[in-house]
Amino acid sequence: MTESIRRIGLSLGADLCWPVYYEDIVTELDLALDLGGEKIRFDIERVTIEPFDLTQPVKYDLVMDRLSPWYPTTREWIKKAVVMDGLYTLNNPFTFQSMQKHTSYVAMMRLGLPVPKTWMLPPRDYEEGPDLGITLESYAQMFDLRDIGEKVGYPAFLKPYDGGAWVGVSRIDSYEDLQAAYDSSGTRVMHLQEAVEPFDLFVRALGVGPQVNSMRYDPGAPIHDRYKVEFDFLDADEWQRMEDVALIINGFFGWDFNSCEALRRDGILHPIDFANANPDSQVTSLHYHIPWLVKALIRWSLFCAATKRPMRMATDWEPYFEIADSGGSDGERIKDMAAIARAGFAHLEFASFCDTYLDDLDEVTWTYFGEDRAKAAVKHKVGAIFPAHEVDRFTDHFWGLLEFWRATERDRLDALV
Repeated sequence: MTESIRRIGLSLGADLCWPVYYEDIVTELDLALDLGGEKIRFDIERVTIEPFDLTQPVKYDLVMDRLSPWYPTTREWIKKAVVMDGLYTLNNPFTFQSMQKHTSYVAMMRLGLPVPKTWMLPPRDYEEGPDLGITLESYAQMFDLRDIGEKVGYPAFLKPYDGGAWVGVSRIDSYEDLQAAYDSSGTRVMHLQEAVEPFDLFVRALGVGPQVNSMRYDPGAPIHDRYKVEFDFLDADEWQRMEDVALIINGFFGWDFNSCEALRRDGILHPIDFANANPDSQVTSLHYHIPWLVKALIRWSLFCAATKRPMRMATDWEPYFEIADSGGSDGERIKDMAAIARAGFAHLEFASFCDTYLDDLDEVTWTYFGEDRAKAAVKHKVGAIFPAHEVDRFTDHFWGLLEFWRATERDRLDALV
């Protein structure tokens, strides 16, 4: 039997905690998989930033990328590696770069999801350029901002069409609010989107391959308390709906790692933000939920690397559109589109792989999050973002939530025996 090494690269920016958990747990698993006549082992390495020859082969089988949205050198290296070398990466760098908030809204509206009413507005100001004056004089139309506000309705949100992390977002309760926010938006291209109010639930679903975890979310809370530790905030049908919608979005765009936000109003879950293909991954935000993320990333990355899953560089939207236009009920269309997404993520093969090779991952992870090295990684992350006088208090806070996860996880694992 031949022995092969699958090399996984972690392309990182300010991520200080989950990569440590990932590396430690994969090392603890000490895997040697008997797969198709090969004995496969894994090597994990941090990806560095440096000049590169466009013809230089890449040494990785898979890269988990957390840097390229903000760092163009890494983004272009990854795009080169996908095209030239067949690298598999989380996420597809081509759709991630081009399918921002705007395209995701349009696409999901096209598929029949209840996305709130949304208008795009030209920028308030422009950067000077040689052709700007004649272009605007010839083609830019004056518009009535008050009229657009009335068509969208109040309350609403004015937000960048390609933004993230709530940067540049303004709540709009009146025309006066709209005018003031638009006047201060500068050169940003903005969306004006109907607010889903009143709503009784805010959900964020985190997806990794075919795995989805829905969490109750409070965007108005301090960052360390936005992800709630609650278990029964959705009924069974709603849980399935959130999973299906998250998989449809991720499958449609070819994103392995993304989050989807939805607001529930009058019993309907309205997707409001779902182009988050670089989602929260820190213990200081996810706390109780981060072991789920770490396990999900381990499962999916090892499966993709071990099986040499091919990178899907192009998207195939026609099957989704055919279902959207089929005339079936809303529930039937969601179910059928989700089935396409699951098949695209090879969910049956993935489940078999996990059952065969990763059956002890749960126990290893449970043990790990009770060890001093895991707590040290918590403190390292806390120390990077909290004032010095708060580091010990918040380290204990997040560690306490992880201890609570271990208690609930122990109950779950014991119930499976």
